[in-house]
Amino acid sequence: MTIKLPASIDETAALLSSGAYVADRSLATVLFLALSMGRPLFLEGEAGVGKTEIAKVLASALGRKLIRLQCYEGLDTAAAVYEWNYQAQMIEIRLAEAQGVDDRGALAKDVFDDRFLIRRPLLQALEPDENGPPVLLIDELDRTDEPFEAYLLEVLSDYQITIPEIGTIKAAEPPIVIVTSNRTREIHDALKRRCLYHWVDYPDADRELEIVRLKAPDAAEDLSRQVVAFVQALRERDLYKQPGIAETLDWANALTQLNAVSLDESNINDTLGTLLKYQDDIAQVRGSDAAQILDELKTAAE
Repeated sequence: MTIKLPASIDETAALLSSGAYVADRSLATVLFLALSMGRPLFLEGEAGVGKTEIAKVLASALGRKLIRLQCYEGLDTAAAVYEWNYQAQMIEIRLAEAQGVDDRGALAKDVFDDRFLIRRPLLQALEPDENGPPVLLIDELDRTDEPFEAYLLEVLSDYQITIPEIGTIKAAEPPIVIVTSNRTREIHDALKRRCLYHWVDYPDADRELEIVRLKAPDAAEDLSRQVVAFVQALRERDLYKQPGIAETLDWANALTQLNAVSLDESNINDTLGTLLKYQDDIAQVRGSDAAQILDELKTAAE
């Protein structure tokens, strides 16, 4: 059953909310525009702020297939777009030779037939689906190199892919495209021009508390408030990697597993590894910094 795209910003926010995603209005607005205009959405922000989750929630809420291309250094067309099944092609050639087929043109046309084509994520995303065009997630584009980024220009502007042996394959209906970047390098303007853009920032305290209540429902209310306040205070410090929403949720769940109902110096120091992922950051916060933040929270609560 095909679910219609949201017809307004409010419907877009409600769609995300139905998938347990707490979005601010600016995000709901740009997502609504991307859906209504049929444009890719480029999401940039720190790791762990919920960029990838947007695509997952969108696919689930709309009942669409999610096709994910996880980017990495050295990613090429064979892994991202298509490749030929060379073993099957060789078997076809050997069978043709055994049968005495000597028409090279016909043989070449036969071995480059659709049945030998292995479709990778980008090509899969152009195929029709009974539930509607899929959600294509191009995740962490900044991890790839510039030649692959340039290859995407045709895909994102015309929703088509050119295969030399076959020709151009164009989507009957454009997929919903979400591109994410952690900004470890700048993405070229040519690609950004083809997309609508949104910076996904760390949430404020109220929205982060709402997320914790939703995603870590077993955590005690006082603990949830203290966890959010502590994380918000940490983000004001000069850390190598500030904790994202994902780390906040991990910490709240870890403390709940330890039957904690509030923060104290002991459980903070014992569980910093679920919140911070670099030893220098842990060493900086453990002890006096943690105690100072905790004292500030207690003073603010009085």
